[in-house]
Amino acid sequence: MNAPTEVGEAARERLKQMAEAGHKRRSRAWQVAQQAAALLKSRYHASRVVAFGSLIQAERFRLWSDVDLAAWGLAPEDYFEAVARVLDIGGDIRLDLVMAERCKPALREAIQQGVEL
Repeated sequence: MNAPTEVGEAARERLKQMAEAGHKRRSRAWQVAQQAAALLKSRYHASRVVAFGSLIQAERFRLWSDVDLAAWGLAPEDYFEAVARVLDIGGDIRLDLVMAERCKPALREAIQQGVEL
């Protein structure tokens, strides 16, 4: 029995399992983002929704990553209700929602690199 080889194989298998779990979670995160965008557009009349951050960059997405969404056209009085509804969609995947018109310029730059939903 060669212990170092077994340890190496076990480590490779664990890395493979973690990568598969990451791919599944990212796929689920995209589904959640699309569902949230549909809700924001239909119920809260968002004119545009963009996913940005780690979700759009596979190499940055981790098992603990959240979903960052920017929305245009949300009424300020609807924002907190919209956040609550979006969080309900996410389940174990946390979502962060920003009103694009009110965010800081640095965040706006990140959003410009995003993916329209």
